[in-house]
Amino acid sequence: QVQLVEFGGGLVQPGGSLRLSCAASVSIFSIWRMGWYRQAPGKPRELVASITSAEATTYADSVKGRFTISRENARNTMYLQMNSLKPEDTAVYYCDAEQFQDVYWGQGTQVTVSS
Repeated sequence: QVQLVEFGGGLVQPGGSLRLSCAASVSIFSIWRMGWYRQAPGKPRELVASITSAEATTYADSVKGRFTISRENARNTMYLQMNSLKPEDTAVYYCDAEQFQDVYWGQGTQVTVSS
């Protein structure tokens, strides 16, 4: 069983930055894939970025060049650095972890981009 807790959401102005953290209850060294998703009101949940244990990354086209995903195994934590934020980035952001055939989710953290 893996428990995930997200931190770092909040209100930021357009063009600003935030860093989200996802802390795991177990060592993430062996978790083969972790990711960030987001869900805006009235829209389906969408993948923002993912990272494997080999640190291969993927990004949604809408965030390429602005967001960076990383993982710090020593701290059992994954990060999402978000720069040049836009109002359309407003959503609840969730992290997930895929281990063996199980997928675990955090409770989400709200990110609001508004002036």
